[in-house]
Amino acid sequence: GVIALALTFVVITGEIDLSFPSIMALGTATFCLMAKAGIPDPIALLAGFAVGALCGWINGALIARLNIPSLVITIGTSFLYRGAELILMNGTGVPLTEENYPLGHMLFNSAPFGIPIQSLWCVLIGFLLWLLLNRTRFGAHVFLVGDNPTSARLMGIDVVSVKTRAFMLVGVVAVFAGLMTSFVGYYFWPTTGEGFLLNTIASVFLGGTSVFGGTGSIVGSFVASYIIGAINAGIVSAGINAFYTQLCFGLVIVVSVVLQ
Repeated sequence: GVIALALTFVVITGEIDLSFPSIMALGTATFCLMAKAGIPDPIALLAGFAVGALCGWINGALIARLNIPSLVITIGTSFLYRGAELILMNGTGVPLTEENYPLGHMLFNSAPFGIPIQSLWCVLIGFLLWLLLNRTRFGAHVFLVGDNPTSARLMGIDVVSVKTRAFMLVGVVAVFAGLMTSFVGYYFWPTTGEGFLLNTIASVFLGGTSVFGGTGSIVGSFVASYIIGAINAGIVSAGINAFYTQLCFGLVIVVSVVLQ
């Protein structure tokens, strides 16, 4: 859900990002390595987010400056970032115990007032990104670039900058989601992020964001992410074979795009 909210910006600009699962792993790996080396957790967290922003900048720069289709570039960078993470971690994971990472567990794996903090973060990030998309100049530029990049350029909008910042936003939020995923399981796995691609993209398209760009909604992606989660949980709790979840997500994406 958290990544779907940020990915909405990229899809509205008429692009797509398939590399965020690998960015989740690379940014979280950076945090784990720095914290393990004795660097204070806040600095290690900032370093992880910086890596996510850098990955997003690379994606955006290659796509917007060189006019290469985002589908092709982000497939390539997905392998690039995952390979870098596997080399850094040497294919091994890191235990994330509460004693060694108190700040991480407080931020990503606690339950204030009995409510899981992951849900609170999702609501807060959803609200902040709604403000960013609907109440700022950047948000207006995102819609204009997605609707007609040529017209946006003639209006004086820096199309390259808008697209690059949208990809950077996805990179930072992807690292945030990677940290949440890892701390919930008390362990960072080198395969972190795998399995998130289909549900996230399904949430964006089910939420009404057009694959052609120019239209989209943070509220739609927010609600759709909970629907996707309910489908996943419902199939399992109903006793249906879990393999049917991928079938359902695939149908959701195809039907959403066809309806648009």
